[in-house]
Amino acid sequence: MFKNKVIIITGASSGIGMAAAREFGNLGANLVLAARSSEKLEALVKELPPECKSIAVKCDVSIEDDCKNLVVQAISKFGKIDILVNNAGISMRALFKDLDLSVIKQLMDVNFWGTVYCTKYALPHILQQQGSVVGVISIAGYKGLPARTGYSASKFAIYGFLDTLRIEHLKDNLHVMIFAPGFTASNIREQALVANGSKQGDTPRDENKMMSAEECAKHLVKGIKKRKAEVILTPIGKLLVVLNKFLPRLVDKLEYNYMKKEAGSPLK
Repeated sequence: MFKNKVIIITGASSGIGMAAAREFGNLGANLVLAARSSEKLEALVKELPPECKSIAVKCDVSIEDDCKNLVVQAISKFGKIDILVNNAGISMRALFKDLDLSVIKQLMDVNFWGTVYCTKYALPHILQQQGSVVGVISIAGYKGLPARTGYSASKFAIYGFLDTLRIEHLKDNLHVMIFAPGFTASNIREQALVANGSKQGDTPRDENKMMSAEECAKHLVKGIKKRKAEVILTPIGKLLVVLNKFLPRLVDKLEYNYMKKEAGSPLK
């Protein structure tokens, strides 16, 4: 079903975005790949199958004009947009009491506003195709994670935005999917911001024990194919969401104890 579909993927230069590009490319889709690193995007374009027509568009999703240009480039090249995967995002790790507020603003600009900007300009074209709008959030979009106030806030905001968008277009056959991976092996933790806005550098978790970006991408593709409203990944993620509905205070304690085990955690 993805052959010759036109798919925009933001944050395509690494992690889940890159894995999704490869997965869709192998299925014959035409791709518009967006990220801030045009060098990494061009390298990805070269490795995709020759039958997969794809273009790289340098795009900082926190800048509205960049998102508008992304959609313009997609239409100019392919004449339509079938699917938008809002995947670009950054993380953080610091207690709110220690946090420079500019960090939360940066997370909201990239994670939330990036999703809003791209969706705003792509939506008219996607509606014509009765296509899909996807938002990659996190379990942090269902339950707040300690030491990640800005990250959780941005993911909750994306959830609310897309959930409402789905309801607004119930009669338009628009597919809106909220995609929530648990901990997935990627470079998001190395790039995560700390209290003063600098990058964390080293991941505090064992990346080898997490779901791979490639496996995550397969679930993403499967969810779009089945036009699911929500996809929640990993056993721990699913358990947390269910338990939180019935035993929220217990989940608070379990979550705190789980997260404080991270190397260098600010939680005591």
